[in-house]
Amino acid sequence: MREVIRPLIPAEEIARRVEEIAGDITRDHEGRIVTLICVLKGGVIFMVDLSRKLNLPVEFDFMDISSYGNGVVPGGVIKIDKDLENPITGKYVILVEDIIDSGRTLSHLSKHLNAQKPASLKICTLLDKKSRREVYDVIPDYIGFEIPDEFVVGYGLDYAQKYRNLAYIGILEFIEGE
Repeated sequence: MREVIRPLIPAEEIARRVEEIAGDITRDHEGRIVTLICVLKGGVIFMVDLSRKLNLPVEFDFMDISSYGNGVVPGGVIKIDKDLENPITGKYVILVEDIIDSGRTLSHLSKHLNAQKPASLKICTLLDKKSRREVYDVIPDYIGFEIPDEFVVGYGLDYAQKYRNLAYIGILEFIEGE
């Protein structure tokens, strides 16, 4: 089986949208220090590019999350494999995600972070698959692109740890017989 990537969002469009989101965040948090929390590994490229466009003082922290369901499909129990290194009490926090799919992980993370009493908690996602949403208790504040229900790679997103380094976002397809 051969893997083929069909372009969905070009690098230039991503760069333009990242700059627009950074402008919105800068305006909304003027005069404040912002703590960006990246959900590893997929959100790293997005968070770094976003942070370089912010006209604010920025702190970084990282979390690593896993979910275990019935086999290869994520779901079920959500586990925090790496929690924050620094307290966020009283801080202006932006949780940076690569993609929101079912919403289960985001809901779990939001509850976990809000329990630590930040001054505010905003959600920023590069991609939103609204058609797959199962949990609706958290709505992202900043959204890069709404995408169709396709398996996407690139710009931090992977398939079996491959394709994260692509500058664009593409739909991964599997072609049989080659």
